[in-house]
Amino acid sequence: MVKKNQILFFIIIVISTIISCKKTEKSIQIIKETRSLKGAFLNDFYIGAAINKNQILEIDSASIKLLVKEFNTITPENDMKWEQIHPAKDSFYFDIADKYVALGKKNNMHIVGHTLVWHSQLAPWMQDITDSTTMAKQVEHHINTIVGRYKGQIHTWDVVNEALNEDGSLRESIFLNVMGEKYIAYAFKLAAKADPYAKLVYNDYNLWKPEKRAGVVQLVKSLQAKGIKIDGVGMQAHWSLEGPSIEDIENSIIAYSNLGVKVSFTELDVTVLPNPWDLNGAAVEQSYEQYEGDPTMNPYPDKLPDSAQIQLANHYKDIFSLFLKHKDKIDRVTFWGVNDGQSWLNYWPINGRTNHPLLFDRDFQPKTAYDSVIALKNSH
Repeated sequence: MVKKNQILFFIIIVISTIISCKKTEKSIQIIKETRSLKGAFLNDFYIGAAINKNQILEIDSASIKLLVKEFNTITPENDMKWEQIHPAKDSFYFDIADKYVALGKKNNMHIVGHTLVWHSQLAPWMQDITDSTTMAKQVEHHINTIVGRYKGQIHTWDVVNEALNEDGSLRESIFLNVMGEKYIAYAFKLAAKADPYAKLVYNDYNLWKPEKRAGVVQLVKSLQAKGIKIDGVGMQAHWSLEGPSIEDIENSIIAYSNLGVKVSFTELDVTVLPNPWDLNGAAVEQSYEQYEGDPTMNPYPDKLPDSAQIQLANHYKDIFSLFLKHKDKIDRVTFWGVNDGQSWLNYWPINGRTNHPLLFDRDFQPKTAYDSVIALKNSH
């Protein structure tokens, strides 16, 4: 009888253990399914992704599923740039932009408009304008039409994009050459009038550099002195494992915040691939065709090895630790793409490479870097 009781007790223990293990496995699965970037940083800053046409049209269902789960703000990668949305003088193309805004509204996201005035990806017809008054009228028509159409729907606008050189001086462009330096203030003034409640941002790359930082500080102060609204500075954050240093990034966060504006990291990615030594920021006109097909420039064509995964994870951990330190100064952190397969860094500055710069791999699975970023919230 005693032996039977012992056997029965043993069976009960085994069954209880199995049930307990299954419950634990289920709990772990629930945690994995419910944890997200947007949830982790909900009380800190928006977490977003740039999305392309297939995602806007919801053709790429895997991307959309991940987008909705992980992110609470979106930016259009290309489809609101001048050449796309205003291709001819008296013709606007709003089909994709309308669907982009609808996608954001449907999923209760903070919607970013990108970008109103930029010298690149500009409609060819704009290049023929040589008269300042004509140029000003076209800029006014462009901003009033687009911002007015999405008034109260697009929450933040990248008003002017990449207007500075690396030394902080104004970049030579069609806008500067025809209208002079007043074009920046003019664009912000028009955007503020077209939608007084939208946040207005100046967006550029390499804003961690002291010289360029000084140029941005001067630009923002100039707008403020004229009483023109500017709400934020957008640091594009196309970085690498080698840099910039956390100190340089932090110095810029503090410098811009001291102006009374918020800082956004608008186009975050971290390249894991080697680049030509003279690569300068994110200037799209740079070309390195001579390196195409060079295996030394494409060391991870199949997958990212564990050693590089750890490097990337540690770097993202350092970056987000800094963001959390200054969360009161930061409005938004947007990755330039949903997953590695979408990243523009597969094609730039050297076409045909396999880059791995984001938190999700080509199969939409979270990388070690994702875990390292999420884990930071467990220690805060």
